[in-house]
Amino acid sequence: MTHILAIDQGTTSSRAILFDHQMRPTRSAQREFTQHFPASGWVEHDPEEIWKTVRDTCLEVASGADIAAIGITNQRETTLVWDRATGQPIHNAIVWQDRRTAGTCSKLKEAGHEALVTSRTGLLLDPYFSGTKLAWILDNVDGARARAEAGELVFGTVDTFLIWRLTGGARHVTDATNAARTMLYDINSGAWDADICALLDIPMSMLPEVLDCAAKFGTTDLLGGETPILGVAGDQQAATIGQACFKPGMMKSTYGTGCFALLNTGDTPVTSTNRLLTTIAYQLDSKPTYALEGSIFIAGAAVQWLRDGLGIIDDAAQTGNLAKAADPEQDVVLVPAFTGLGAPYWDAECRGAVFGLTRGSGPKEFARAALESVGFQTRDLLAAMKADMGAKADTVLRVDGGMAASDWTMQFLADITGAAVDRPTVLETTALGAAWLAGMKAGLYPDQDGFAARWALDCRFEVKMDQATRARRYQTWQDAVSRTLSRP
Repeated sequence: MTHILAIDQGTTSSRAILFDHQMRPTRSAQREFTQHFPASGWVEHDPEEIWKTVRDTCLEVASGADIAAIGITNQRETTLVWDRATGQPIHNAIVWQDRRTAGTCSKLKEAGHEALVTSRTGLLLDPYFSGTKLAWILDNVDGARARAEAGELVFGTVDTFLIWRLTGGARHVTDATNAARTMLYDINSGAWDADICALLDIPMSMLPEVLDCAAKFGTTDLLGGETPILGVAGDQQAATIGQACFKPGMMKSTYGTGCFALLNTGDTPVTSTNRLLTTIAYQLDSKPTYALEGSIFIAGAAVQWLRDGLGIIDDAAQTGNLAKAADPEQDVVLVPAFTGLGAPYWDAECRGAVFGLTRGSGPKEFARAALESVGFQTRDLLAAMKADMGAKADTVLRVDGGMAASDWTMQFLADITGAAVDRPTVLETTALGAAWLAGMKAGLYPDQDGFAARWALDCRFEVKMDQATRARRYQTWQDAVSRTLSRP
């Protein structure tokens, strides 16, 4: 067996990528699926459509290949509930971007529960995470709570649902990185937290078994025969692994639908004083490695908005050239709070805004503002990380994801953050991380040190912007954000 199949189930599409024995991607397939917006701030996916796109892409790329194992990486926090006996979902998946439980989170904060949640889970009380989404399904789907209490329903993030389907319902499992994003898992003790489950009125019988990132998650006959599933990690943790950020202080930032920066803090969880999240970067041999994480809800989605919402571009690749041609005298700023703002603001109620418009503002300026918003938001995160970690934080940022292919965007990122930006030769680091976990467990791929030695640089973007310009531009961003926030 010479290949590893990586399933990369994302927010807007599902992909399957085949990696050879040298960890090189050799074949891939991708299917987009429908985004459902039933109300303002609500985002849902059809679980059956997710499953179909995963199944179809796997069958397409696996044909004729000798596959040693499967690795899975997935959109995190997205919440599903299904019937234990039939495997049928009882509601659409509630997506990580969804803000319908903002009111619930506000009430829990007002009642003084955030300190408990943060001390156990490393997270903040925010609708981003799975816990309140699960509670909403139990409270709003007819008969769901009674069925859950009777043991008839199970909960899972996307990885758990896919494993259930792949194994024909034989395995109800997740990994530590996905569990750590539910707001129900104690990252210190490595167990589901009974107190938080009681607070949200969630029966613990619904929760999956939690395994290492490289473990025996089950086997599937989808590809013919019995193929083991040996690696699982949430997408941002998989990218951290794929970027070989194995040493404390190393940082990566992934630019997809959203943007997520993780900083490895080693075997000790660091409590942020700057409203970052404490999470599990990966867990191997029952030993968790922790990270500080900053979450940006809208990155590539801002470019999608230019295409689908405003209709000013036909393809994302156009934005770099448009931005380059924008009027340098205009300071148009987009605060892309379409679903609220994530770290370090955590404002679920604010919404997007554009500042600095003139009669001369047009598609070029909008494109530049959309790309620059990603750099500005990343600077917010890195500033918070350095405030928490000091000199222990690396001064180089490893980047990946679709937007990392844009030279213009990455150069602005380096300029506005004041940090060198390293883009690797393999941009599919999320899928690579999942593949390495499975391949390492299968004995096909090297250990951490061997894997890290193979990381290769494609391009380093050095800082070119002078300090005075950087300070002025960032102050303009901070002023725009202050005008957008909903709270005093």
